[in-house]
This record gives sequence, structure tokens and C-alpha cells, in this order.
Amino acid sequence: MTTMTNASVREFKMPDVGEGLTEAEILKWYVQPGDTVTDGQVVCEVETAKAAVELPIPYDGVVRALHFPEGTTVDVGTSIIAVDVSGGAAPATEAPAPAAEPEPVPEEPAAGPAARQPVLVGYGVATSSTRRRPRKPAAPDAAAQQAAVAVQQELNGHAPAAPAAGAPRPLAKPPVRKLAKDLGVDLASVTPTGPDGIITREDVHAAVAAAPQAAPETAAPAAVTAPAPVAAPASSDTARETRIPVKGVRKATAAAMVGSAFTAPHVTEFVTVDVTRTMKLVEELKQDKEFAGLRVNPLLLIAKALLVAIRRNPDINASWDEAAQEIVVKHYVNLGIAAATPRGLIVPNIKDAHAKTLPQLAESLGELVSTAREGKTSPAAMQGGTVTITNVGVFGVDTGTPILNPGESAILAVGAIKPQPWVHKGKVKPRQVTTLALSFDHRLVDGELGSKVLADVAAILEQPKRLITWA
Repeated sequence: MTTMTNASVREFKMPDVGEGLTEAEILKWYVQPGDTVTDGQVVCEVETAKAAVELPIPYDGVVRALHFPEGTTVDVGTSIIAVDVSGGAAPATEAPAPAAEPEPVPEEPAAGPAARQPVLVGYGVATSSTRRRPRKPAAPDAAAQQAAVAVQQELNGHAPAAPAAGAPRPLAKPPVRKLAKDLGVDLASVTPTGPDGIITREDVHAAVAAAPQAAPETAAPAAVTAPAPVAAPASSDTARETRIPVKGVRKATAAAMVGSAFTAPHVTEFVTVDVTRTMKLVEELKQDKEFAGLRVNPLLLIAKALLVAIRRNPDINASWDEAAQEIVVKHYVNLGIAAATPRGLIVPNIKDAHAKTLPQLAESLGELVSTAREGKTSPAAMQGGTVTITNVGVFGVDTGTPILNPGESAILAVGAIKPQPWVHKGKVKPRQVTTLALSFDHRLVDGELGSKVLADVAAILEQPKRLITWA
């Protein structure tokens, strides 16, 4: 790759699009070398541990180079794209090969909040981006050769040989070690290209890319001479199992749920309720001109019922401050709505939902759902929630025992609404019935408070006129 020393070339670095996130995966490039870009134009989409985010470029100019291909995970603070702000056309020779690494560039002075240095968890404040030297031309071949040797040795039942340098522990940063562990790569078999023999992310990915190419050449002779005990199960597992790397939103969700389940003592209560009148009100509101163009469904009235119940029982809208050993009661409601997306479960929230009218709440719900489906939910939209609703009924499920969103006090699960025999006015009739489940943090919500909130939600859905009398 050609070294860019022209002062008119600006390097755009991977920003910290969340709070303290250390890396992001490039999902898609919207520009190519030679394209003209303007300030604020979206140039790529990246996925963090919280959401997929579109990145706008802060310059006007011509794209000189894309430093990483799609699918690459890049550290925050690393340059990902070079732009010639002088407006000159980009030479064709400056388009990098997909596996090329970025050139080291001098640090730009901080300029406002967008240029703040992110805090890397456990490592203090990052004062400069990692400086890497260009990959040596022979490095990919060396990595492939070494990976091939490792595969051959494993097929023959021998442990891979130690790297030629004989170092007892390969040099690599903790995030790189974790990446290697997730991908099943032995760092001892990776050829380092970083300064002072440090293994980079690109070295790990190169080893992964090289191994499948070496395997077909070595597998056939091994099968003829002396099949290793692990060879048959490996091929069988490959045909019968699929391994999906846990990363991005799914990885963050898993960690959050484990942390919540083993930190907050969960209690779940249930109530089955006749919501026939609520369903009739939903149909009436669909014809109301105040809701023209808005999506009206049972979730809208369930959300409003929960907001009214919180107003009547404000102590449930709280969080637990472990450090201060205090209960923090919130005088606002940021209502979270659990949404299943192709990238995993996310919980964006409606800010200050308590202050919204019913049409405003309907509009906010519609925007939240459509944004989540498109994968465009921002990290800010998923922060600061106080209580959450999860609608498992859309999957035909009657109810569940939901796990609290970390930092929140309660979560309401709504089951499927369907006709059931019900005693109504002394007679058994088919009525629209659902089951609600409320999980809450028993450190700050006792059984009485949790029961009152759940009972209030059920009472409102049974008699929706209480939305007026109790408000």
C-alpha cells in the first residue's frame, strides 16, 4: 500500500459510537476509492456490541483508500478510511488489497466532543492510536505455510510445533488474544507483523484464512496413511453442526443477561385477565382521526396501562446503586420495548414516555419498532431505560419469566391474546384473554409493591376507562 504523506489527506478513525466500547465490525462500505464524499455523508455501517450504526464522514473530498474490508473488527481509534480533502482524484494504485493494513498516521489534535479519546475498559484513556508497520510481502505466505504445518501435525496426532522464535508466550494485546480464542486460533502458530513481534488482529484473521487452504492438500494423504482419532469426528461435526461466532449485539446481550440474572434477585408474578374491552377500544382508536397514519395495536394500550400503574406506584420505577448502597427512584419513565432483530435482542426505550399523550406514544412506538427492524437503532436509544415491556405473545406464547434489563427494576411480559372460555356476568362466554408476567428486582421492590403494579395494569386492561379515571 502506498504511503500517504500528503498533508491534504485526512484519516478518519473508528469512533467510540457507544460508551466505552473498544471495537466495532465493519458491516458494509457505501463508498469506494475515487468516490467523492461530502461532510456528513454516510460512508459505512458498523456493528458494535450494542447496535448497528452508520458512520458519517466529517470531510469534503475524494476517497483515497479503505483500510479494512467488510467483516473486519477494528479497534476504536484506528484509521479506517483516507480522504483527500484537496478534491484531487484518487490514483487507481492506492486502492488497498482486502487484507492490507492501514499505514501509521500522525495523531490529529482533538477538536470538540466528537474527537474525545475513549476510555478503554481496564486500560485507562487511550492517548494515541496503535502504530503499525506495513505487512511484509512474505507474511501471508509464511502464515499459510505455518498453518499448513499445524494442520498436518494435528491430523497425524501430534501437537503443533512451537514457533521458531521459541517464545514461551506470543506477544499480543488482550483483545487480540480474545479474538484468537473465539476463532480457535493458536497464537503460537501465527506469524506476527506488528512492532516488536506483536501479533495483530490482521495476523489472526490471516491465519484463519490460510488454514482452510492448507487443509485440502494435507487431508487426503493423512487419510490414506494413518487416520488420526480426531479426524473422523471433526468431519462429522462439520456436516452435522453449525458454529456461529458470538459477537456484537448477541454477545453483549448474553453478557448483560447473565450479569442481571446473577446480580438482581428476580421475582416473577402472573395474572390472567380479560382484555375484551381493550381490544374493542383498539379497533375504535384505529378509526379516530387523531390516530390517522399511526399504528394502533394492543401494545399501545398495554404501555399506557403500565405508565399509569407506575404513576400510582412510583417506587417501582427505581434502580439499585450498589456502590452507594442506595435505591434511586426515577421521576421519569424511559419505557423500554424489547425487540427481536436479525442481529439479536435489543431494548431501545422511549424517553420520557410518562409525559406523552396517547397519540404521541403511538408515534414513538412506531418509530422505535421500524428503526429496530431496519437495524438502525442508535446506542443512545438503548441507554437510560427504567422499565421494559417484552411482548412474547407475538410468537404465540402464553407467558414467560423475563430477565430484567440491567439497571432496571421491572419488566412486564405480555402473552398471546386469544379467545378463551371466561365467566362474564355470571355466564361462561368466549372472551379475549391474556396472561401478564411481571419480573422485578426484589432488592428494591417487595411483593406488595410488585403485586400492586401488576394488579393495576390488569385492572386497566380489563376496564380501559380507568385510563381516564386513574390518570
